[in-house]
Amino acid sequence: MPSFVFVEPSGEGWIVCGDFTDSPMAFVTGAAAERAARDLAQGMADAGEAVVLEIRLRNGERAGRFLFVPYANDHTEPGAIRA
Repeated sequence: MPSFVFVEPSGEGWIVCGDFTDSPMAFVTGAAAERAARDLAQGMADAGEAVVLEIRLRNGERAGRFLFVPYANDHTEPGAIRA
């Protein structure tokens, strides 16, 4: 079963939350939150975990959903697959 990471609006900013120790992490911009979430998901995949990253817009609609698949850490395959 994969772990989940979410990027969501929160008040005036954005949060990255999900199945990880430092949840939630707060950001001023959605771009910064998405960048951090992608880096986090890739790191989790590099450590051997499948990760689903879901990005939400301010209105709550889903902007994107990506699957980060664990590989043998050789990075010959794409890090994220649109799901």
